[in-house]
Amino acid sequence: MLWVTAAVLTLGFLAALEIFAYHYGVPGPITGQAKEVVFAPKSGALLYAGMALMMVVLTWRERFIAAGAAVGIDGVFFLVRWAVDVKPVFGNGAFWVILGYVVIAVTRREGRERVVLLKGIGLGMLLVLGHKTGDTWLLITSKTRPMVLDQYVVIADHALGNPSWVAGRIVEATGPVGSHVLHTVYGQLPLAAAVFALYQLRNVAAERRFPGHHLVRTFLVIGLLGPAIYMIFPVVGPVFTYGDGAFGTGGGPWTLAHLWPDTVTAISAPHPVPYDEVTPRNCMPSLHTAWATTLFIHSRKGSRIARFAGAFWLIATLSATLGFGYHYGADLLAGVVFAVTVEAAMRSFDRGWGRSGIQFVTYGAVVFAALLVSYRYIPLEMANHPWVFGPLLILAMASVVYGYVRTTRSWEAMDAPARQPAEQPQPEMA
Repeated sequence: MLWVTAAVLTLGFLAALEIFAYHYGVPGPITGQAKEVVFAPKSGALLYAGMALMMVVLTWRERFIAAGAAVGIDGVFFLVRWAVDVKPVFGNGAFWVILGYVVIAVTRREGRERVVLLKGIGLGMLLVLGHKTGDTWLLITSKTRPMVLDQYVVIADHALGNPSWVAGRIVEATGPVGSHVLHTVYGQLPLAAAVFALYQLRNVAAERRFPGHHLVRTFLVIGLLGPAIYMIFPVVGPVFTYGDGAFGTGGGPWTLAHLWPDTVTAISAPHPVPYDEVTPRNCMPSLHTAWATTLFIHSRKGSRIARFAGAFWLIATLSATLGFGYHYGADLLAGVVFAVTVEAAMRSFDRGWGRSGIQFVTYGAVVFAALLVSYRYIPLEMANHPWVFGPLLILAMASVVYGYVRTTRSWEAMDAPARQPAEQPQPEMA
């Protein structure tokens, strides 16, 4: 019933987004995904990552067949596009394989085997549709929020030492090599999450069941809830409001001043400012920071390589979000608090809501709300007293992280089987 309810809610949410998107004249997630049956996918790597997640429920023989079929279908598409002089891309084959297994699950599997296969398909499709849903959300934010609150955040960021300006100058100093590495890390975060999820779910095929909690669940919930905050606190980022823009949007006549990353903004009374109807209002909180934080948390239970990869991806993502001017420092603090709170909520949901889980999730939500309220209503006080508010902001974030570590360790101690005391040798009787 839980899976059925989740499926119904997901379909209802996607249908609602489709209607909103149609109202604003932009493609919805379902329409965009359906086109990729034939037309060129926007992200072939993501489609293959979704197929890989689906394959955690298959045997090795079935995996080789599925992968071969996907590559073969993509080869046909490649030749057709090359013949008609269209840029060759890949990904259709992976999508066709996923759809093919939907048919197999309905017509060729029964009972538990059908359920397990449908769960695998749902997991892969949620990864793909989650990306499409995010694209639609971003378009909606740009259409429905004509005013942005960047001035409030940039003033509040003075309390943190304007980290985006500092990181921007550092990235410029690293030259094209550093910039290319950070761009790759930033853009392939969903693919990195899929790879780590495969590591977490590597035993599903043998055990015929999914673990109660894994990385993909938190990733999807963060992507679902985050854009709702964008609608409440629309911010576009320093490279758009104080720089030349990025991704073909922002900058130009919408730039308040060409300051980033060389000249720090002056402290003055902030107010909402109008912006174009193209640039997403996707700064507050930083979801890339939230996702990278979640990846880091889950990597702590993995191998040494997994722990190293999780730490590297977190550091590189934070560097990219600041160094490319996509986010302010205040966005990153909010993103960490948001991620840790959602992760705790998902773990509480899995193990059953208890007092400690409810208390921590409530605390995390209160701190997150307090950060947003402070950015919006007391940015001048924060900027004028940086040695007071800067440490307070860091302390607020650190308190949530510490609370999460303490709470989850207590859960692990409670859930661990009680250790039996070792038997002591008995003295021999004379």
